[in-house]
Amino acid sequence: MSDSVGLVVCREAAIYRLSDTHPLTPERVLLSLDLIEAYGLDRADNVHRVACRSATDAEIGLVHTADFIDATLRAGHDAEGPWGRYGYGPGDNPIFPSMHEAAALVTGATLSAAEEILAGSAQHVFNPSGGLHHAMASRAAGFCVYNDVAIAIAWLLSRGLERIAYLDVDVHHGDGVQAAFYDDPRVLTASIHEFGQYFFPGTGDHHEAGRGDARGTSVNAPLPAQADDDAWLEALRGTLLPRIREFRPQVLVTQLGADTHWTDPLASLRITTRAYREASRDVHALAHEVCDGRWLATGGGGYSLTAVPRCWTIWFAEMVGTPDLPPELPASYVDAAEATLGERIPRSLDD
Repeated sequence: MSDSVGLVVCREAAIYRLSDTHPLTPERVLLSLDLIEAYGLDRADNVHRVACRSATDAEIGLVHTADFIDATLRAGHDAEGPWGRYGYGPGDNPIFPSMHEAAALVTGATLSAAEEILAGSAQHVFNPSGGLHHAMASRAAGFCVYNDVAIAIAWLLSRGLERIAYLDVDVHHGDGVQAAFYDDPRVLTASIHEFGQYFFPGTGDHHEAGRGDARGTSVNAPLPAQADDDAWLEALRGTLLPRIREFRPQVLVTQLGADTHWTDPLASLRITTRAYREASRDVHALAHEVCDGRWLATGGGGYSLTAVPRCWTIWFAEMVGTPDLPPELPASYVDAAEATLGERIPRSLDD
């Protein structure tokens, strides 16, 4: 089913490290790349590696304000300022060294993926370092500095595309992307997520549907805590995928946050790798059905270091067209991951 597939390998994006104890650790991405490579997926005949680059201020400015970009640059270089007004400070979004440069690199990696798809160099491209979907136009939020997925969508629109669908399967609502295009009928945003009174970010209810001419182009499938594979798949198949099919996008952009997994420490859905396998097949088929296979995928959330690499490898294997990987994790990966984590990890790709 897949012709050409790109894998954005941007290990240098590991400088996006909010702190030594922050849950959004770059090891999530590095271990995922390690597992993809251990299975040999990056060496498949239809796969090529894509280099990353830094996004320019003009590209970041497609979504973010100039004032916010300047504040991010200065805060990351120890300047004094009212950084709290931009979402920076103790908690979710601490100021860290070279913050602008790190976020520009993550954003550039997702733009590299978009360039591959627009040029026709690849049908599907995966950037595991991307997916920072909470950042707003002038405020960092939810561990996210610049909203790379929203920027990539805006970049594609600036190149003449007229219909883009965004599917977000992270456990947290894709609020930043929804906000960026809430009144833009060219972009359909569809999010399936845990939802509750005290669950971050507190948005993503059914009634959030878009504004003005874009009414109906924001679609949300909120789920209660403890929802399982069947409930999650039913909402995905019954609500989100049919709406994307009706929209007929020219490109499908997905954020594949793995914090829905039952072992994730920051959420309470009960999703297993079975659901990821089934969802990846459905999304892959839909991309070929509605937009000639043009599918840009990013990583996202996920804070169990034993789950995220397995989840994203399952998604990428489906993109490559080789979903039936040997269930036993490669010994080389197990040894290296256990040395990195200092703990025993699961031996199977599946739960």
